Amino acid sequence: MSNKAWGGRFSEQPEAWVDEFNASIHFDKALIEYDVQGSIAHATMLANQGIISNSDCEQIKQGLNDILADYKQNKLDLDVSLEDIHLNIEHELIKRIGDAGGRLHTGRSRNDQVATDMHLYTKSEVTELIALIESFQATIVSVAEDNIDTIMPGYTHLQRAQPISFAHHILTYYWMLERDKSRFQDSIKRIDISPLGAAALSGTTYPIDRHETQSLLDFGSLYENSMDAVSDRDYIVETLHNISLTMVHLSRFAEEIIFWSSAEANFITLSDAFSTGSSIMPQKKNPDMAELIRGKVGRTTGHLMSMLMTLKGLPLAYNKDMQEDKEGLFDAVHTLKGSLRIFEGMVDTMTINVEQLQSTVYNDFSNATELADYLVNKGVPFRNAHEIVGKIVLWSIQNNVYLLDVPLTEYQQAHPSIEADIYDYLKPENCVSRRISYGSTGQAAVKEQLKVIKSKNKE
Repeated sequence: MSNKAWGGRFSEQPEAWVDEFNASIHFDKALIEYDVQGSIAHATMLANQGIISNSDCEQIKQGLNDILADYKQNKLDLDVSLEDIHLNIEHELIKRIGDAGGRLHTGRSRNDQVATDMHLYTKSEVTELIALIESFQATIVSVAEDNIDTIMPGYTHLQRAQPISFAHHILTYYWMLERDKSRFQDSIKRIDISPLGAAALSGTTYPIDRHETQSLLDFGSLYENSMDAVSDRDYIVETLHNISLTMVHLSRFAEEIIFWSSAEANFITLSDAFSTGSSIMPQKKNPDMAELIRGKVGRTTGHLMSMLMTLKGLPLAYNKDMQEDKEGLFDAVHTLKGSLRIFEGMVDTMTINVEQLQSTVYNDFSNATELADYLVNKGVPFRNAHEIVGKIVLWSIQNNVYLLDVPLTEYQQAHPSIEADIYDYLKPENCVSRRISYGSTGQAAVKEQLKVIKSKNKE
């Protein structure tokens, strides 16, 4: 005779290794608070509907709270043969309060119970992720405000392109994170739905009140179709997608942090608190935190792909495959939370090597476009100006000088309209300040961008 909660139909016990393979208690114990919360709401509704007595309801609630307290104090033994946190709690509750505990599952299946827990968990974690993103954004804004006048080389193809404001560069990541935050915020309306009361797949014959449990659990809405309620994992896929894309954005930023902190660039110096050393080379200071974040994108994206593949061939309604929805989500959430906290600390404590950045833009050809614009302002068609500047750059390379060092005679030989004011015109700080278009790198435009950010944050 089986000792399982579903054991009435079975005459043999599975072997221990089968129990181990089938069990999810090792990871779904993370849901215990949400499971207790959902069960208390369910018991309250059952009592209000006259399905169980008020006395049973009070015993159930007290018993569940005691079990949760014991778990938090590491006083609760979890049994792998009971498969998951849900059956472990139910088994412990019956052991403590007797028949009243056995009435808790009236009008409910593990299918809608698990789904309820996952909705509560995901809603809570996404809300926390939004807060962590906002905190990191505030740090980015603070660094940007201090570096509006810090000039650095902007890149395309990892080749120096044009001088830009450091503030403008770093604020790009603010806006990436703003879109990430927006996606998470929008997703909450698809997470904030109550499946409780759908039972296994077809609802229940008991006169339950699903709207009451929706209200008790503070869900924004409820599933209108009981089969959809227990089979929907779209919100998990969406959350994994949003996590993966946010991690991709952090990875891009990490790649720049790694480059900026290299001896070849020396644009920034990372705090020792966010760096590590080498076991053999005593001089090394490695940007390991940034590298780890860059590397962890593989696992978060892998969890997204895994969930999509799990769902792609599943018929309605619940299938055991859906047990695979938890580990990947739990790990992805944990990974993004840690990455956001680490990145915020890394950016907040890094030193920006302003003099090195300034020196860099004085020793390259990133002001070449400015020279072309100078000629355009003198009436030269841009395409002609482009060719003229290209030839000047070639001459400069051949003569081992930069544009600020080209003799005026050489400039005037290239085009007679070039005058002595070209040297002031080509200074990197002036190249930046002349960028006046909305959303550009000019100091005035960056200040306007910061005003927009502060205005949005007040809404």
